[in-house]
Amino acid sequence: MDKKPKWQKEIESFKGIKSTFIIEGNINDIYPDYIDENRANYINLDFLLMKLLKTDEKLENNQNLEYDFVFCNPVLGFYNKINNVADILKDFDKSNIFKDVKKQNYKVNDVEEFSLIIKEVMTNKLEKNNEREKPIAVVINFAARYISSPTSLDTCENNMFINLFEASINAKNIKKYINTLILVVEKFNDLPSWFYYNNPNVRTITIPNPDKNIRLDYIKQIYEKELENNLKIKGKFIDNTESLKLKELKELKNLYERYKRKDENYTLLDALTMYKYGIKENMWESIDDEVVNNLENSLTERVKGQDRAIKKVSSVVKRAVTGMSGLQHSSTGNKPKGILFFAGPTGTGKTELTKALAEILFGDENNCIRFDMSEYSESHSDQKLFGAPPGYVGYEAGGQLTNAIKERPFSILLFDEIEKAHPSIMDKFLQILEDGRMTDGQGNTVYFSEALIIFTSNLGITKKVVDSFGNESRELLVSIDETYESMENKVINGIKAHFKPEVVNRIGNNIVVFDFIRDEVSQLIVKSQIKKINENIEKLKKIKIEITQEALEHYYKLSKEKNVLEMGGRGIGNMIEEKYINELSDYIFNTRNENGKIVVYIENNKINFKREE
Repeated sequence: MDKKPKWQKEIESFKGIKSTFIIEGNINDIYPDYIDENRANYINLDFLLMKLLKTDEKLENNQNLEYDFVFCNPVLGFYNKINNVADILKDFDKSNIFKDVKKQNYKVNDVEEFSLIIKEVMTNKLEKNNEREKPIAVVINFAARYISSPTSLDTCENNMFINLFEASINAKNIKKYINTLILVVEKFNDLPSWFYYNNPNVRTITIPNPDKNIRLDYIKQIYEKELENNLKIKGKFIDNTESLKLKELKELKNLYERYKRKDENYTLLDALTMYKYGIKENMWESIDDEVVNNLENSLTERVKGQDRAIKKVSSVVKRAVTGMSGLQHSSTGNKPKGILFFAGPTGTGKTELTKALAEILFGDENNCIRFDMSEYSESHSDQKLFGAPPGYVGYEAGGQLTNAIKERPFSILLFDEIEKAHPSIMDKFLQILEDGRMTDGQGNTVYFSEALIIFTSNLGITKKVVDSFGNESRELLVSIDETYESMENKVINGIKAHFKPEVVNRIGNNIVVFDFIRDEVSQLIVKSQIKKINENIEKLKKIKIEITQEALEHYYKLSKEKNVLEMGGRGIGNMIEEKYINELSDYIFNTRNENGKIVVYIENNKINFKREE
């Protein structure tokens, strides 16, 4: 059984047939060179290419025909892994620059001159080279580093690729094997598209990250001692190393051994966590049991009238803290700590509940990282979140989301009004929800497995209506007069109608529908807000505010008006600002009241204020 990865088989299949290969992807790793189906050596790409380009043809000495290799990169110039590079290149040197070169490498600073040498090597135009015994392979590593931008080449850069293009189409056959040009890049679009697009001479090859079987073979080889007696850890370790390169697995081994010498209880999984996230406090593990036990009560203090939502949220958080999230789906532990989808009328506490969670669990609302998804509605918006690919504006800056999660992997991610995001973004979220990871525009893998992800939405509450004149407005689909069960059904149907089934399936039963602020709840919100306002005034102005029960009842009555309740807590807040804060601040300003006491009372069915010593 041939265990070689598909990309290696492709190179072997098309060697000597295609004059040009462009290799992208996982180009800086080590790769298996299989001795037999059970054994492999692990070598870098240069040495592997030398292995893969051996042929079945025999020379006069009955040895396999092998390519002569010339390697080059922007730092070393031309080099050879084994021989003096001049031994190969001097045959093609019109200017005799390689005549006295004794080094393993030779640097050519001019890109146009550099490409002319490659063209000579590939096309074998010199008469003295007409009888070469071996074909030549030129491997340009980090090929994109020779140019500033694939979309705006200067004259020298353009001439370089014209020369490489000529080398590709005029490559000479030696012993039935064509001379070969190999360009190694991070991404295909790092090169000018006209060079490879619709070019029959070019074969594009993608090297993926090592799959599970390759990782398993490598892990067996280098972690044999550590895993031989622990099948449970072995399975989890293999699954949790998904997306890691073989080089990284080797580095991980070194990290483990270093800390194991200091702490005999240190495990491979500890090393893996450190390797992925760095030395960061695991904030989930540091959450006090008492905080989790009292979570429902604490949230109820902050968010009024959403007992159903709070109960469901508390259950998800408990699973996150205990590490029990997503066990029904996978044993990898790569999924996010929890996924919640908050839906329901505006102003009912969806964002407030998220902030409250962050403060109660982590002691700081800043551990809630919020993204307003109305800012990501355009087709290119995914680049703002996940980073632009190489060659595009903003590439160096990275993505706003990927940067945030790298900085704070233990956090709550809030995606507000997720329905306003461009559909391409939701496609990216599928990978995050399923695998707990994402590769950013710079090719770095970022992990979401320690984050609690919360989406909010108003889907199913309103719909857009356009009149005959083209004017847009929003029409309510639910009413404060209907039951919670009726509204919940409409909201969930609205979510299912908007998102792809695969997105809805990833969310599962974690859709939390918030209720309207009902009559009995509005009173609690009014009381809480006025209390907070009065406390802040006393703290800032040294003025004690006393409000009579009759005055409180007045504000209770105002909060129950239908136009206020339909806007939820936000509507109540707006009413309090207009009818209480504004009038109270006018009184304080006009009377220049400093210190002392102000009584808020009712007189002639109107709010009045008076000062008391």
